[in-house]
Amino acid sequence: MEKRRSATDVTSALSNLQLAPDQKSIPSSMISDLIHQAPQKSKPRKLVSLCIGLLGEHLEEIISDLLEISAGFPPEIKLIILAIARRRRLLNDEVLIALAEPSWKLLDVSGSDITDHGLTTIAKICTNLHAVDISRCENVTADGVSEIICQCRSLEIFRCGGGPRCNVTARRCLSLFKPKLHVIEADSWEELDTSSISSGAESLRWLLWPKIDEDSKSILSTECPRIIINPNPSPIGFHGRLKVPIEAFPEIPLDHSIVHDIDPKTWACSVPPTFAGRNVATHPSNEIPLLPLAERFRLAVLSRETRLAPKRAKNARQNRRRAEKEHLTHSIEAKSVALASKFLRNT
Repeated sequence: MEKRRSATDVTSALSNLQLAPDQKSIPSSMISDLIHQAPQKSKPRKLVSLCIGLLGEHLEEIISDLLEISAGFPPEIKLIILAIARRRRLLNDEVLIALAEPSWKLLDVSGSDITDHGLTTIAKICTNLHAVDISRCENVTADGVSEIICQCRSLEIFRCGGGPRCNVTARRCLSLFKPKLHVIEADSWEELDTSSISSGAESLRWLLWPKIDEDSKSILSTECPRIIINPNPSPIGFHGRLKVPIEAFPEIPLDHSIVHDIDPKTWACSVPPTFAGRNVATHPSNEIPLLPLAERFRLAVLSRETRLAPKRAKNARQNRRRAEKEHLTHSIEAKSVALASKFLRNT
């Protein structure tokens, strides 16, 4: 009897039990989201990357002796130093030539002080380049681009534009982007060199020109449809059949894969030397802190003085001529000297 009563009590207790979820508990869907969104444990950086990062933080101190210091470095290490120098606004012709290696496949000098001299020299050394970025290089003209296209016969990806002057340079290079065939008379094809048959960017496939004008785009699309302008990356590829290479992604810097294992603090601590008043578009991965207020004020005053110097010199010349004319008008001695000199010239 007691067992039957205890069983009845347990049954009634279970029927009255409310299995309401605890308000403090986390739903299973949210737990799944948290698991997927949890940050993955980052791998420790390589010892080589740590050493290069330390070297990059003091790049200003060794920039004058970079040719001797980097003489024994492997080509891939030199390319990393080049990428750090570009992000620290230290890249110029001397640094580029000192680090140049014939085995380089890509070259990113965007936003630097590279000129036609440095680009011509690097084109003769690095003839195996297949990706080049000269965007926002205001000192580069069509002559430097011509050397890159003529010397680097494997060039597939080319980035240009990025500013008013850079867009003008890119428009002047339209004829260089389009390959041309030469009429050559010879006895057999075996005797001809491939470089003598045609000229121009024969292997160019991807052209990244952010603010290309409609006329240039129409010319390239009509006369050279093989060149794809500003491709839109997609999971299924371009037009569903052609996969866009990572170097042709406009949002990713060309040398991003080179410095992926370098601490961003390596170039974040640098201050641009003389880039005041220059609108340079940077990627979030290589942002640079603003100049101090005192330095910005000094550069603003210096810019104002430079802008007003011609006007002040013109006003000084006008005041000097006005004073000489007034002196000649009111001074009897000056009048006599002027008349005497005039009389001597006439006689």
